[in-house]
Amino acid sequence: MNNIINPSRLKLARMRRQLTIKGLADKVGLSSKMVSMYENSCDHIPKDETIEALSSALDYPKEFFLADSPIDDLSKDNVSFRSLKSMKAYQEHSAIAAGQIGILLNEHLESKFPKLPKSNLPDLRSVTPEAASGVIREYWGLGLKSISNIVHLLESKGIKVFSLAENTQAVDAFSFWKDETPYIFLNTQKSGERSRFDAAHELGHLLLHKHGIPQGKDIEAEADAFAANFLMPKETILAFKNPHISIQNILELKKNWKVSAMALIVQMKNIGVLSDWHYRNLIIDASKLGLRSKEIDGIDLEKSGLLPKLFETLASKGSQPLHSLANDLNLPIEEITNLVFKFGVVTGAGSQPSQRPKPGLTLVK
Repeated sequence: MNNIINPSRLKLARMRRQLTIKGLADKVGLSSKMVSMYENSCDHIPKDETIEALSSALDYPKEFFLADSPIDDLSKDNVSFRSLKSMKAYQEHSAIAAGQIGILLNEHLESKFPKLPKSNLPDLRSVTPEAASGVIREYWGLGLKSISNIVHLLESKGIKVFSLAENTQAVDAFSFWKDETPYIFLNTQKSGERSRFDAAHELGHLLLHKHGIPQGKDIEAEADAFAANFLMPKETILAFKNPHISIQNILELKKNWKVSAMALIVQMKNIGVLSDWHYRNLIIDASKLGLRSKEIDGIDLEKSGLLPKLFETLASKGSQPLHSLANDLNLPIEEITNLVFKFGVVTGAGSQPSQRPKPGLTLVK
């Protein structure tokens, strides 16, 4: 290890901390020009105290900045964000940086576990969203059954699913392809039902918009249409066609597909189960109950089934999984826990993970 700052690593840490170049410069007592030079070139060798100041200001180990290996670039044009209208630039940059750390973590885990599931996604770029939902259900052998846990299902098909601990709902979820590896990141601030829809929405992007620019109103509408039909196949909804469906019926029926009441109402309208008049009245009733932003008798947030298994294996070999990963990658341990659905609560430096993975977790095939 040398005393040269790795530009890509300094930039990543700054973005994760939601700082501008000027903001970081002010925190460490440097000029913006000097910080910019460190982020764009290896030609400038900082003093030891400068490295310590950057490490302290960003709360990242100094070894992270000095590692030789660069961070994989992740362009915002290749990332599909579930929400863009309310997202600030610093939130977008921070989320993209979380995606870059997710790539680091996944590649490290794959080096330890070379037999992890490989990507099993067909190229459906020329298929309509509605047709694509049926194609992938058939391809994966799902038939018309309700998906019990979508995170487990996606993991079993080689999609790398990580969590986001961003303290905002402006960043709902996002996905991208890194070479031939698909990634999905889900915000843990969402309800279980909405997180399931987010996951299905991002699956739609991965299937329909591979290596394109998965952004824009029409693209988002396609992913929404895919998600609705993937989670709530038309054939299963038509069976409940009834001119007298009430909001109470909706609250009971939504449990069949583990979706939000609003998502079910919209899907029923889109496939012709509800008339315009019936749809409007159900939307009014749902709004009165606050169902636009919450769920009544909601489900638990779905979490990874694969990652705890990997941690259990690492723990069986005598390591403290989260601490070992953080040390191996020279990352703050909270960056790891933020990505793995808050597995292992860390209370301070050198503390032990407060929970151990439970045995017997299985993947949905």
